[in-house]
Amino acid sequence: MIRHIVLIRFQPSVTEAAIDAIFSALPRLAAKLPGLLSYAAGRSESPEQIERGYLHGFTIDFTGWDALQTYADDPGHKAFGGQLVAHAQGGIDGLLVFDLKVA
Repeated sequence: MIRHIVLIRFQPSVTEAAIDAIFSALPRLAAKLPGLLSYAAGRSESPEQIERGYLHGFTIDFTGWDALQTYADDPGHKAFGGQLVAHAQGGIDGLLVFDLKVA
């Protein structure tokens, strides 16, 4: 299984409602993409509070690398990613992406 982890540092002007609207793309992607097992999205609730401005994020679990590539190539993912970049502080610099192989 591959866990796709994305952390976002949204621009200060982006409201929680706007972030929820952006994240609403995840259920639509999950419903149509084979190999997408589960997802979770939201605001950090870490008691450590060392997010360094990356206060929102999401994870998506995929069956394997091929399923992650299908997601990466999907037009819906590209539109979703465009929304993230457009609303992130500094554009793409406001995003962290980490893919982890989970046993």
